[in-house]
Amino acid sequence: MRQRDEALQALERGESGDILIIGGGINGVGVFRDLAAQGIGATLVEMGDFCSGTSAAPSRLIHGGLRYLEQGEFKLVRESVEERDSLLLNAPHQVRPIRVWVPALSWAGGTVQAGLRFLRLMKDPGPKGALILKLGLTIFDSFSNRNRSMPRHRLVKRKNALDTVPGLAGNIKIVAEYFDARITSPERLTLELAADAEKDCAASLALPYVRLAGIDGETALLEDVLTGRIYRKTCRFIINCAGAWIDEVDANLGVAERLTGGTRGSHLVLRRPDLAAGLGDVMLYFETPDHRACLIYRLDSEHVLLGTTDIRTEDPGDKDTSEAEIDYLFEVLATVLPRARARRQDIAFAYSGVRPLPRQTSGAAGSISRDHTFRIFEPAGARNVPLLTLIGGKWTTYRACAEQIADLVLPRVAGTRRVSTADLQIGGGKEFPKTPQGLKALATQISASAGLSQARAMLLIKRYGTAAKQIAQELQPDTPLESAPCYSREEILWITRNERVTRLEDMILRRTLMAFEGVASDACIGEVAGIMASALSWTGERMNQEAEATLRLLKTRHRVQPQ
Repeated sequence: MRQRDEALQALERGESGDILIIGGGINGVGVFRDLAAQGIGATLVEMGDFCSGTSAAPSRLIHGGLRYLEQGEFKLVRESVEERDSLLLNAPHQVRPIRVWVPALSWAGGTVQAGLRFLRLMKDPGPKGALILKLGLTIFDSFSNRNRSMPRHRLVKRKNALDTVPGLAGNIKIVAEYFDARITSPERLTLELAADAEKDCAASLALPYVRLAGIDGETALLEDVLTGRIYRKTCRFIINCAGAWIDEVDANLGVAERLTGGTRGSHLVLRRPDLAAGLGDVMLYFETPDHRACLIYRLDSEHVLLGTTDIRTEDPGDKDTSEAEIDYLFEVLATVLPRARARRQDIAFAYSGVRPLPRQTSGAAGSISRDHTFRIFEPAGARNVPLLTLIGGKWTTYRACAEQIADLVLPRVAGTRRVSTADLQIGGGKEFPKTPQGLKALATQISASAGLSQARAMLLIKRYGTAAKQIAQELQPDTPLESAPCYSREEILWITRNERVTRLEDMILRRTLMAFEGVASDACIGEVAGIMASALSWTGERMNQEAEATLRLLKTRHRVQPQ
């Protein structure tokens, strides 16, 4: 990808497509990718960095949405399962299976209430015993018949469950086991989709830190967030994929109707090697006393991920994990792992995001539909072009959602569908080895051709998939960072020059997993800032400002402990 300054120059020269997409989260980038595959160029603008809003704050799962069966959302669950199976094939470098355990506290509890919810005669969630879980998982498994890549569900007796996870609570009667998928870096997969789009279609251009400032007939006014400069872009269709911010964007385009209402979801990364060892390869997906669903699973040998909350909010920028949420997560964790004894000093990283759900003013937050819908607004007022607004949307179903949007837009811009994206491999997932032997052979090839150790080659493959072959050739020499030896100076330089990095926080939070992995120390921030400054021609003042802003963000919003 070109650097941001070059991309802005292309915008100024009018070299990008005249379909305007607002929002650089997974859904906006998904539409951008789909249109590019049809040969239709689009201009995508994002007021922050790519995947820096809600799309950066999931439970890092690509999941079928088992719990949505409780609300009778069979279509959504089927779509989610099918899209999960596709991502396992198209992005195997980022999306991998995970074993899920759902503890049941009774055999038949909640049967009547579940029946009422299935019939949509009752909305709020309630208790779920083993019989209801068994029925739900039978339906869930049936949705994976087309591209089945994982085992069917089974019930695990309490005694056998304790052999695997000995810390389980004493009131758990039986465990239901099924398989879903997890994603290593949603931020990187989003970026890879944007890069694939620009590679496929020369008129596709994605711009971070650019916002819609207004509309004048067929001309969108696009503001560079960093400099305040206004660019004028003629467009013939606008697609609003701004997530929790769709109402603000619509208001800028002359639509006053409120369509979304958010709920904040918070997650904690805990530095707890004992919990990581005790969980092994199992994710616990457990019912809380207030009948919500929370989860905990191992990230690596040192860390586990605990989430999530579901709190109504009217502020799309409400990304701060509250003390009450931390208390809540610790309390519900104790109901399934009573000896966990989580403490605030265990928190290595925290993150929150606002789910852009359909506006609903009553009922439990967990009962609000997670499905997506669209609204089309014809030209009106100062806007002479049609507008499509996406309401809702899940990470897992982004591709199907994008295809549906593209199919609505294509006839209106004299375009036709050439190909479905269902079978298009993504970024470093292209030609990714399907077996451990193939993976080892790829690492050996990279090691020999680039002069890297086998372990280093394998780490690059884990981060970048088959793109590691190209990246490794430019890591000569490959000088480990003093503050974070798992990354190198040349790796940071390559990312800075090739992945449209704009701010230091982009590198620490999204192009790498430094903050999420717990290596973003004060020294690391300073070292990476110095490397980026040399590549982006930052002044000393700009470099210091970036370092200070990133440190402040990590220590306040993300609760990273000073080091």
